[in-house]
Amino acid sequence: MIAVTKPSAIATASSTITVEQIRPVAEQRILLENVSWKTFEQLLDDLGDRRSTLFHYINGNLEIMSPMALHERSNRFIDDLIRVLSDELELELCKCGSLLMRIPDLKVGAEPDSCYYIANEPVIRSKKVITVGQDPPPDLVLEVDITNPSDRRLPIYALLNIPEIWRYDGYNLEFLALENGEYIKTECSLSFPNLLAAIIVEFMQKRFQLGDRQALKEFRQWVRDNYPH
Repeated sequence: MIAVTKPSAIATASSTITVEQIRPVAEQRILLENVSWKTFEQLLDDLGDRRSTLFHYINGNLEIMSPMALHERSNRFIDDLIRVLSDELELELCKCGSLLMRIPDLKVGAEPDSCYYIANEPVIRSKKVITVGQDPPPDLVLEVDITNPSDRRLPIYALLNIPEIWRYDGYNLEFLALENGEYIKTECSLSFPNLLAAIIVEFMQKRFQLGDRQALKEFRQWVRDNYPH
């Protein structure tokens, strides 16, 4: 397994700068306060689903995120890894991307980087429109937070009753499970038993050496070797 380490400090003429602190710009975020629920819904209606921004809303606070290249590359590759896992483990998977999830009664709304129905896939399989709150929430949400952490979004996902979140920051991946209304770190994924976060990080790093296709090929073989049928 590849050992994933964070870059060491770089010495300069005037000071020592830790590379970890200078995170690459992968997302642009705007946080607006005192936004009414009515205004939030009006923005969604006016902008429609052809926009490139993602919205998160709770307690009058509206976060608007615009993903950039590094963010999207990470999002798409983890999405590919999840597809390989479901294929090899013969799990039905519904990929719902940045599904708009909002519950007016709770005045919360979210659009994740990616989300997936796995255990609840049979429930929503035939649905053309998914309404979280009436329909079950996705089993898994993926959040890529390379530039800024997504801590402020966790209470939203808790109210939406998302069982599991994967959070990737460009160096590490966390598995978070919902317990008693709060998210706690777990060693293994709930959706894919016995999967460690370090395995996903290993192949996230390998793609820079091998390219996406070869890294996915090797990951598929890893799944076959470690999840024998």
